Amino acid sequence: MTATFHAPPGGAAKRGLIEVSGFSLSYETLDGAMPAVEDTDLVVRPGEFVSIIGPSGCGKSTLLNAVAGFLKPTAGRVTVDGEPVKGPGADRGMVFQQYSLFPWKTVRENVEFGLKMKGISADERTRSARTLLGLAGLSQFEDHYPDRLSGGMKQRVGIVRALATGPRVLLLDEPFGALDAQTRQIMQQILTNLWQRLEISVLFVTHDIDEAIFLSDRIYVMTARPGAIKAEVDVALPRPRDAGLALLPEFLALRAELAALIREESLKAMGGELNADALQGLAINLHGASIGDVI
Repeated sequence: MTATFHAPPGGAAKRGLIEVSGFSLSYETLDGAMPAVEDTDLVVRPGEFVSIIGPSGCGKSTLLNAVAGFLKPTAGRVTVDGEPVKGPGADRGMVFQQYSLFPWKTVRENVEFGLKMKGISADERTRSARTLLGLAGLSQFEDHYPDRLSGGMKQRVGIVRALATGPRVLLLDEPFGALDAQTRQIMQQILTNLWQRLEISVLFVTHDIDEAIFLSDRIYVMTARPGAIKAEVDVALPRPRDAGLALLPEFLALRAELAALIREESLKAMGGELNADALQGLAINLHGASIGDVI
């Protein structure tokens, strides 16, 4: 069974080039402009899986939403395959942390929605949806409504729906953040399998260092706000990957390197409120008094 989302032979990995250059974005507040991201450059090569990590509030999601076309840069440019991003488009699929399924539609109807908007015939929509649902292990749930699905299943449907229209790029913003650890590992494997089968470019935002290493070809580490690229780290680990990867010395070395980079920026993000003493059990000598008396 064939489906419309497959790219032409030999062409899949040649499309989906994301280029972000000189990117800055500020939000207007009552106190004036507040910079979220400043002078940032980022590249995702065709068919590559790239993650962005960094401290909370560093602008990871802001950058991702700009690539999606939901936000316009204050300065710089964002392009996909050389074309400026002027707004959301079918060439970019987006998956959010929140489950954004239509509760009144079945699983298959949710997946078919984008294809229906593109004017694809009912038979072709069904073939494409069923093929993708099969790849994600959801075939037997195609007639279920979202309220009957687990969190992991809902997010699988969300990913499949984003892929159904054949985007060149898949953008994911903390898609597994609300899942338990075991489900999260399974979802990472499913996402990797879909990415390798469909050969599209992926830009993935996460707080989880292990997740970023497991999934990625490269990882960008962002600074504290205003966000910028602090480091670009290659993940030279073999594929396919499984849970045993986390035990390899190379994996542990990458984790230590990334943890050190993020820790430094996380302390900056807290505005210098924490010092070495505070991180060592507060190091407060109460001299026999209660904490209530001291406060």
